[in-house]
Amino acid sequence: MAAVEAQSLIPSPRCVVYHDGTYTLTTPIVVEYHDEELSSIVDYISLYLPTYKATISSNLKLYIDTSLQSEQYRLDISPFGLTIAGGGYGGVFYGLQTLFQLLPPTIYAGDDFTSVELPYCTIEDAPQYAHRGFMLDVCRTWMDKSRVKEFIDLLAYHKINSLRLHLTDDEAWRIEIESHPELAEIGGFRGGGSPIWPRYGKWNERWGGYYTKEDMREIIEYARVRNIEVVPEIDIPGHSLCIATIHPEILCNYTPRKSASYDYDLRSVFCAAREENYTLLDDILREICELFPSKYIHIGGDEVDMSQWKRCPDCKRLMSENKMNDPSELQQYFMLRVTEILTKYDKLPAVWNEAIDGGALSDNTLVYGWESVKDCRESAAKGYKTVVMPGQYFYFDMKQSQREDGHDWAAIFDWRKVYNFTLDTTGFTPIEQHSVIGFEASFFSELYASHNPETQDYLHYMTFPRALALAEVAWIGDRERDTEAFYRRMVAHYDRMDAMGIAYRLDAPVVEYSDGLLSASVKDNSDIYYINELSNREILYTTPIKTTKPWEYYFVAHRGKASSPKSAVSSHFKTITPPFSITSSMDDSERFSFEKAQDYGRLARTTRAGDIGDWVKFTFFTPVECRRMKVATGNFQLPRYIFENGYVEVSYDGVSFEYIGDLECGMYIIEQPKRAIKAVRIICTSQGNGAEWVSIQPPTIYPKL
Repeated sequence: MAAVEAQSLIPSPRCVVYHDGTYTLTTPIVVEYHDEELSSIVDYISLYLPTYKATISSNLKLYIDTSLQSEQYRLDISPFGLTIAGGGYGGVFYGLQTLFQLLPPTIYAGDDFTSVELPYCTIEDAPQYAHRGFMLDVCRTWMDKSRVKEFIDLLAYHKINSLRLHLTDDEAWRIEIESHPELAEIGGFRGGGSPIWPRYGKWNERWGGYYTKEDMREIIEYARVRNIEVVPEIDIPGHSLCIATIHPEILCNYTPRKSASYDYDLRSVFCAAREENYTLLDDILREICELFPSKYIHIGGDEVDMSQWKRCPDCKRLMSENKMNDPSELQQYFMLRVTEILTKYDKLPAVWNEAIDGGALSDNTLVYGWESVKDCRESAAKGYKTVVMPGQYFYFDMKQSQREDGHDWAAIFDWRKVYNFTLDTTGFTPIEQHSVIGFEASFFSELYASHNPETQDYLHYMTFPRALALAEVAWIGDRERDTEAFYRRMVAHYDRMDAMGIAYRLDAPVVEYSDGLLSASVKDNSDIYYINELSNREILYTTPIKTTKPWEYYFVAHRGKASSPKSAVSSHFKTITPPFSITSSMDDSERFSFEKAQDYGRLARTTRAGDIGDWVKFTFFTPVECRRMKVATGNFQLPRYIFENGYVEVSYDGVSFEYIGDLECGMYIIEQPKRAIKAVRIICTSQGNGAEWVSIQPPTIYPKL
């Protein structure tokens, strides 16, 4: 069996030198090592290949060479066998990952090989950046420890060395705190009688979980073996609705307006003036510091609703006493107080970039720049160690093309934009570059909760192959890029991702229509399927389709668990905007009036959340002939501010209505209506939605063609 050529490795190594000849590697692998710290790597190898430990006559030698940098490695394949030298544990581990990519892909699926021919070669490599990270939001969508460990494996295969777990937010509290067990025992679950409001999905059940300390120790050790540091994030002072629901005494000293949310308190910020809050945070952070070996503890500092501080007499008094002119200075005060707690427990603070707006924080603060490239540069220019992760390039919850699921507030991008990011081309000066310690991608999981969260498929689809591009960027730095060459390596890597069980995203098929024939093609040899929207069945595409109605078809690509977005001729996606009016049992807001949504492209908002029996009606000036119509409450890209439960009625005369189906994620799609539609009515069957309004989308209407 022939091995894969080193030119297909991801990330790309700095130096590969081939020599004449090949070495036949047989299993079981006989591993020799003399540094005891490498024993974990030998155990790791045995998870993939049958392995013997030996002190002589081995075919794989592992050793630490202190002349190398800690994550630098040298892999030699010669007539005498295989040798991996690393500057430290991480270097040896990454040399092993390179070797794994030279072996048959089936090893990732647990399938052994008898022998494989490996070319004599020397591969020398080291990362450009020390921090190559990924932030996983386990808060909005619960992922148990087994699924976190599975994702750790995928990161490790591609030389990512930091996993930041977003453990607390408005929606949940995911880590056990023994001194305050109620935080996780209550805050780890929402819905079904929990005081924590269900958001984003699974509205009608008690759902969630949390990591016990023993769970987290297991995750930390699992990651350590794979040279990944787990960094916890306790997001404060904002993003704290969950803990505030459990302990409302942490909030500012004023009575909020709650009538629009049916008495649900939406305040989400720690009061900066309450001394008791720092005592509570000392309890929490002491246990976090004891549990996590990481040098840094991420303490948030992002998106703080400072209007709550402005309304608080205690906060205003604190500002006056300290001659503060702006609430951002109050945030600086809060973060410095929390930094003092971390310092007491021998830890350093990490924050989001907004946290430095109010003035200087500790010189040891690590800043994660997420809002923009400009914010990353400003952090680096101020001398803070900076992790570069602007949402426009590295937020993997963003849509990958216009018609796919995902957010779009930062940008719409696929792996190509990630791969082509460099500090030079985005304007970082040499001084700013000196402060950059690496890169990180994020997956915020609001949308995952409504996309079959029982499987990893949506997580995988959104993160791969973008994670491959991240791995390359963080490893090679500003070395020369070749997008087409990377694409070829990526396609060669598909077999490995298949064996790893990744449900990654494929490029969409290219569709053409000419002379009555509808055709589709891909460049990566994946299988193409076509679907006629009237039957909605996937059929393997083998030859062009003869049709006079190309808009009735769309195409997708599949291989293994991977899939593509759908593609079709442009008329398939065409929509129309017939004039209509919105009426409702709820008033519309002045800023987001019904009239704005009636112009299409804008959302309307009501002045309160929905109650049982509330309704929204779309009435068309002229009955609309169409083949599909989507009506929806909630934001365009996110099922929030919705009718969490309800149903839809349709009227063909504007007077009498008939039931056609129940809402799903606040929306309903009317397929192939039997007659022209005069009006559609959405009726709410539950009270509240954890917010102060309902968003109303204009209908999306696909015409008959």
